[in-house]
Amino acid sequence: MSVIKEINHANALIVGASQGIGLGFVKSLLPDNNIAKIYATYRNGDRATELISLQKEYSQKLVCLSMDITEESQISAVVEQIGKETDKLHLVINCIGILHEGEMQPEKSLRQINPENLMRYFQVNSIGGILLAKHLQPLFKHNEKNIFACISAKIGSIGDNRLGGWYGYRASKAALNMFMRTTAIEYSRRCPKTIVVTLHPGTTDTNLSQPFQRNVSPEKLFPVDRTVNQLLSVISNLKPEDSGEFFSWDGSHLPW
Repeated sequence: MSVIKEINHANALIVGASQGIGLGFVKSLLPDNNIAKIYATYRNGDRATELISLQKEYSQKLVCLSMDITEESQISAVVEQIGKETDKLHLVINCIGILHEGEMQPEKSLRQINPENLMRYFQVNSIGGILLAKHLQPLFKHNEKNIFACISAKIGSIGDNRLGGWYGYRASKAALNMFMRTTAIEYSRRCPKTIVVTLHPGTTDTNLSQPFQRNVSPEKLFPVDRTVNQLLSVISNLKPEDSGEFFSWDGSHLPW
């Protein structure tokens, strides 16, 4: 089953495709005959060897592009490069997120709040997503169904916050949710065929979750391929009235 059932020769963009869920999306979409072209971004070429090897195997279908989502000029350049090949995208999934990096770890208490770390969380988890929305808008201005999805996290739900802690990650994902909700409103006027959503993937066996997996029961720790299949199922069933909503991996709505 194709993820965009209504469209033949659809174009997809996976942002943050060097590893984890992003790479999983690329692998899952490559055999989809309805997808004509997949653009996939990576930040660090040394960590994107598997993705780049796939490009050699699928040279007619997969285009790999270097991009740092915290640099607006790089986002603009990548979108401009895609725009030279096509004037429309049908599926964009932003998979980029940061939870820990070097000495930066989720805060357990207010004593651990660090302004530089907070800025890093927001740069990657929040601002990057809205800059994508800004620059991708021209490629969504067509008359065919298209979807812009950002990987968020249930932990970014304010209404669902019962445990506290993890200030920067929680707040940056909550900000992403608000950015996408607001984007959905503007897109409804400027790109009315675009469905904008944020998605909670569940705890997935990736580098992001690895340091914290000991607290997750085995049945709640998803392999990457399971997560990708579940999210593609949610995406394939989206309707225009779903734009601006926050969905879990099982298709249920999450509270803001």
